[in-house]
Amino acid sequence: MLAKIYSAAVYGIDAYEVEIEVNAGRGDPKIIIVGLPDTAVKESQDRVTTAISNSGYYWPRGRTTINLAPADIKKEGPSFDLPIALGMIIAAEEFEDPVLEKYSFVGELALSGAVRSVRGVLPAAIEARRRGKRALFVPEANAREAAMVEGIDIYGVQNLRQTFDFISGKNTDLQPTPGDLTEFFANHQSYEVDFSDVKGQGHVKRAIEVAVAGGHNLLMIGPPGSGKSMLSKRIGTIIPPMSLEEAIESTKIHSIAGMLNGEQAFVSTRPFRSPHHTISDVGLLGGSAIPAPGEVSLAHHGVLFLDELPEFKRSTLEVMRQPLEDGKVTVSRAAGSVTFPSEFMLVAAMNPCPCGYFGDLKRECRCGPVQVQRYRQRISGPLLDRIDLHIEVPAVEYKDISSTRAEEGSTTIRERVVRARERQQKRFQADAKTNCNARMGPRQIKQHCQLSEESQELIRVAMTELNLSARAYDRILKVSRTVADLAGSHEISTEHVSEAIQYRTFDRTLWV
Repeated sequence: MLAKIYSAAVYGIDAYEVEIEVNAGRGDPKIIIVGLPDTAVKESQDRVTTAISNSGYYWPRGRTTINLAPADIKKEGPSFDLPIALGMIIAAEEFEDPVLEKYSFVGELALSGAVRSVRGVLPAAIEARRRGKRALFVPEANAREAAMVEGIDIYGVQNLRQTFDFISGKNTDLQPTPGDLTEFFANHQSYEVDFSDVKGQGHVKRAIEVAVAGGHNLLMIGPPGSGKSMLSKRIGTIIPPMSLEEAIESTKIHSIAGMLNGEQAFVSTRPFRSPHHTISDVGLLGGSAIPAPGEVSLAHHGVLFLDELPEFKRSTLEVMRQPLEDGKVTVSRAAGSVTFPSEFMLVAAMNPCPCGYFGDLKRECRCGPVQVQRYRQRISGPLLDRIDLHIEVPAVEYKDISSTRAEEGSTTIRERVVRARERQQKRFQADAKTNCNARMGPRQIKQHCQLSEESQELIRVAMTELNLSARAYDRILKVSRTVADLAGSHEISTEHVSEAIQYRTFDRTLWV
């Protein structure tokens, strides 16, 4: 008998339907799996047969052929265990039910028949709904994640017997997992940190506000303990709230990476990723034998924070050039080429020298000129050009730490940022690819960043004195446009340009 079961597999950040055909034929007892299965899929025959026996069912004792279609795409992972087991039971018992065409199944099996959690359930649910499926059966641990997809019933199953009894009509107690995405999304957009926790550093907060308002990259330079990490962790709280579409896209990436669980079934706040400086190129950019998302993609629609920037391997930092420019990263491997989205805000922090106290007025620097120069040269000029704002973060004074004055909270700052972003969205409404000033192309810069003769002269002097590149010139224009948006001004004035130029002064003081 031929049994047909539907499942789904992840490729990139999306899923595609997999049709699993199980044919029970005559001949010597043997199980053959075809359709470009990887090692995990090939090993499923041992897990599946043992799980079937321990669940009290039988499987075909002759030559059993299992085909995973489409056959030209490599299948990987243990998520096909549950549908393969169901197909083998159906083929052995010659069970026929036309409703099976409206079901889809994903899940890994334990030898006892229990269903274990798998990755990529959210993309699988979206694909099942697109294919017109009535229901998707997933491991109970993944049910809340999949239930965020509206328009399809999600059943969280505990074991193989429970699943087969339900589809064969022996057990009708299994109920769909409830999930209201709109309500969940609205009630889970709070943060545990706030800018009101940060004492002093008013000029740094202003620079961060400018960076967030325009989606610009940011570099903070200062001695240890000046609050660079503390400020960075609060940047997500002033970025405009995620839209539902952004949240779904971010959740898909985290689901594929296996980072969701029963407690966090949906990404409803801006991601904040802070990889250690020992991370590899593949860990940052994405890759492995089967292309998987890296940190630049996990930070999509959020913040990628690189602390102690010069301690990262230079080759690792250089791979970020394309994601910073294009907002996406393409990973090519023997298994195929996959493109992951990577529109993130880069926030980096570093000390001015190896000991951290170069230029400090209170503590003496112990580093020699050669050490300081070698330390700074770990960051290449092309990468630095792609960071729009360079901010000095001095040590916090005692009077600021002990002050009882109430600091401005994240909500107030975010209101100003949202108004600036709304002006930008109105300006770029004809171009769906551009959502903030940092994403402007040459034509848009020419159209929206027109300067007076006085402002042009100001930039000319800055370009000459700081020896800035053409890319840095464009960055100054973009930041000037953002400062004007925060001020509610249609025109870019000399004050706006002056503020943008001061955020590039480290090109002279640190790197020349």
